Amino acid sequence: MAVAVVAVLVGASAGPAGSAAAAPSLGYLKPGGQPRLVEKVPVNVVFVGYEPSQVAKSAFLGELATNYEPVVRSRLWYGETEKLGITYKYDYKLTYANQSYENKFFKQLGKLAKPAPLTAYQQAYNDQANNVLDIADNSTIDAPSVEKWLAFNPPSGVDTRRNTVFFVNWFGRPDFKHHVYTKIGEPDPDTGYDFGANRDSRKLIAWGGTTADDEETGLGATRRVWFHDLSAGPESWTANYDVDNADVDGDGVPDYRMPPTWEYVAGGYRAPSALAGDLGKITRYVALNLLFTTSPLYPVELPTANPPKTLDIDNNTYEGWPGVDASKEYITPELLVGELSELRWRNRFSQDFQDLPYDTKAEQCYLGVLTGESCYPETGLPPIGNLYLYNNENLDRALDDQGKVDYEIPLFNYAVGAGVGVPALGFADDNYTDGTQSYVFSFISPEVVAAGYGLTTTQIHEVGHHLGMSHPHDGYDSASGVDYGGAGEFYYANAGDENNSMMSYIDVNWDFSQFDRDNSDRFLTAAYWEAANRLAATVPAGKGKTALKTADLLLGGASKAFAAHDYRAAYALAEKAYDKVKAIPGVDEAGVAATLKAEAEQARSSSKVHEPHEFIDTLAPDSPRSQP
Repeated sequence: MAVAVVAVLVGASAGPAGSAAAAPSLGYLKPGGQPRLVEKVPVNVVFVGYEPSQVAKSAFLGELATNYEPVVRSRLWYGETEKLGITYKYDYKLTYANQSYENKFFKQLGKLAKPAPLTAYQQAYNDQANNVLDIADNSTIDAPSVEKWLAFNPPSGVDTRRNTVFFVNWFGRPDFKHHVYTKIGEPDPDTGYDFGANRDSRKLIAWGGTTADDEETGLGATRRVWFHDLSAGPESWTANYDVDNADVDGDGVPDYRMPPTWEYVAGGYRAPSALAGDLGKITRYVALNLLFTTSPLYPVELPTANPPKTLDIDNNTYEGWPGVDASKEYITPELLVGELSELRWRNRFSQDFQDLPYDTKAEQCYLGVLTGESCYPETGLPPIGNLYLYNNENLDRALDDQGKVDYEIPLFNYAVGAGVGVPALGFADDNYTDGTQSYVFSFISPEVVAAGYGLTTTQIHEVGHHLGMSHPHDGYDSASGVDYGGAGEFYYANAGDENNSMMSYIDVNWDFSQFDRDNSDRFLTAAYWEAANRLAATVPAGKGKTALKTADLLLGGASKAFAAHDYRAAYALAEKAYDKVKAIPGVDEAGVAATLKAEAEQARSSSKVHEPHEFIDTLAPDSPRSQP
């Protein structure tokens, strides 16, 4: 996926006569080039309880983009736009449910609704000066049950095997009940704390993305559904309970939010005419950019010469919590490997554990992150880089399976005592050079455990980042070239967290969603295709013609599978194509590796200024996940 790298390879590694000129006629394999993957992406949008007069088709579609090209988001931090060689062309299909369907669906909601006290955020809504109405009673509705019903009972002509958004509005019907959705029964594996059951901030207005084989709420068959209900709540996560304050997070910037449907009235928080555009924004900037067709945070091929097939989770803990063996008490190894194996299903995972000494230097560098002091001031990196620099300097004692596996994922956990503090739950760092992923950091203390968290779920989440996955509340908009998160004009993007994804902050499930799996498979299809192209550029002139033709046929199959939305087959075929090229005698793997290394060294010695982009998964008091 690195455009600059392949340009060097074509010139430096093509062989005496130039292998590209001597290669057989190829339709898909492009020595030294990028993949050419195109998918016409079906996007179903179903309005249930919204009429065309409320949500005009033209105003809704006017918010949407026609296509999308994913990029490696971490490269943007350094001023580089690295495309994957994927183009999505959106094929929108809008359906306004008829009254018969709406009667059936809302009858089902009524059956699922269970009387419950008002949430703290519904009460906060009532206590404001500018609210349109007061909520007198409340019900909870099981979100997975609603997702499953919609997935297998769509309106006629809607295929929920393809990406489908259901926009729900129950308000205004005689059978309406004020309600919130819940996802309970999946507590933190290390602490037993059930965020969905215990916190009002985890009462939802949206849900979806559950896989067929999810251990707790699996659909039983693959469907791709996300529903969003503005007649639910109001809620904490998107702060749509607050209709008095323009700036809800206090950063001095007005925060754009979608209020409850009853606030779209004259004199309400939003004019009725804004509703269509608001739902269009949710479709584009949440459903499409953050769930259905995302961009990877980091390069999915990982920092190796060629995509690795065997991955070792190298789990290292600095045991600085007196009297506690955090690596034994707060890591559930089988869940860690199990969830990651479901995401990268063609990789073979292993894991090992060791404790590292929390000595004077290790402690100094850790505390410097908290106090804002660099323990390597000569480098010019900000204090958050302390942990990267210290562990990079001592990497040999941590990584102990080199040569046994293709790649070791370096995890460093810091366990500290009461009152010391943690900088975050964790973060997946980069190399402070060009946006390549480096090390995974997780943190635990008595305060973190009291908040409900162990180490396992943080590790799954952060390794997910390391493997390329983005949050469902931040991402990239290809049409505008904007990388954004859930703040300011995109505050409503926090709604993306309300799906069955390990990459969410919502903390009510520990699985990768169907959307995560789809995107990972697409990214890896492109990664293996480009790796095959890279190696093909080094094939000696006149050699490997049969293998190159076979690889080309396999990539043709990958292209067709990708276009047909069979992402698993596309990934598998692209990997097989890469294997065919790799097996050609004389392929210069060492040359590819040397070129990639030279590129990295050139980037490291460049004059680029590191920006404060660290991807920190915060647990600060003002974080949504810290709210009661």
